[in-house]
Amino acid sequence: MKKRSVISMMLLFAAFIGVIVLFMQKQGAEHLVYDDEQQGLNKQIVIYFSHVVAENTPKGLAAQKFAELVEEKTNGRVKVEVFPNGSLYSDEQEIDALLRGDVQMIAPSVSKVTQLIPEWQVFDLPFIFETYSDVEKVFTGKTGKQLLSMLDKKGIKGLALWGNGFKQMMSNRRLLVDVRDFAGLKFRVMPSEVIERQFQLLGAKPIVVPFNHVYESLEKHEFDGQENTVSNIYSKGFYQFQPYLTISNHGYLGYVVMVNQTFWNHLPKEIQEKIMEAMQETTTWNLKQSKMQNESELALMKQNDRMHVYVLTEKEREKWKKKFTPLYEQFRREFGDKLLQQIENERKEAE
Repeated sequence: MKKRSVISMMLLFAAFIGVIVLFMQKQGAEHLVYDDEQQGLNKQIVIYFSHVVAENTPKGLAAQKFAELVEEKTNGRVKVEVFPNGSLYSDEQEIDALLRGDVQMIAPSVSKVTQLIPEWQVFDLPFIFETYSDVEKVFTGKTGKQLLSMLDKKGIKGLALWGNGFKQMMSNRRLLVDVRDFAGLKFRVMPSEVIERQFQLLGAKPIVVPFNHVYESLEKHEFDGQENTVSNIYSKGFYQFQPYLTISNHGYLGYVVMVNQTFWNHLPKEIQEKIMEAMQETTTWNLKQSKMQNESELALMKQNDRMHVYVLTEKEREKWKKKFTPLYEQFRREFGDKLLQQIENERKEAE
């Protein structure tokens, strides 16, 4: 009996202590001070930005600069978290991930977009651009805006076109100077009908390999050559396996910065405006940075005794252009001449 009384007293005491604690918590909560910054954190918008290249490439650096500008312009209201090197999604997965809403922003190569909108193949045509000025004028001009608007019907908001640089030819066999030098070689390509046909015209065998698998494939000697920008070749160490580099500037590697349309539509208008401000500033910076970086890293590779670097002459480039004429003829048959003429006009304005 005494034991039950003791237990009852202990339970009553515990209950009394519990009431006191709850009362004190309530009183404390009423007197806590929340500053505006802390309240703002609860409303912070987070954007996951996934891409597949290294952080020290033109796209990798631009993504980081964009993130910094967005945070600055929105006073921390929007935070862009960048996931480089395919750490979140590979280039095979990222567009589907964007459409599902699993990630809010990506920047795939223009070649990837040709699978959604065939007209984008125009940017994969060899020698469509001659200079970096051509690229800047077209990417930020009427043609760029027109192609970006085509993404709307796919549930995607196109924000901008970024650049990596002009593409060059690499091989582990020999320098590729004459169009006949490609015959019989296996070449890694991005998924693009135009690029595949480009190498078929050269007598080579194109093999589609995702970017995040290229290094491993090179180690295993699964192909004889590839086309890529100097910045990708240098940052990823591809030159260790393919020391023959031909500076051809035959194509341009561009990226489409895009955001999930539903996510974008739910953002407050003032936030959309700040993001676009940051994007425009970043795009201007990126197009200049990509030129500088490709030039400086080419100079570094030329100093490497193991590298064999050859720059095509204008006469040799003309032979390549002639070889690729059927690609332009086929594009005109499928899509007409309007886009090509528009790009030509914008290029002339850049001169």
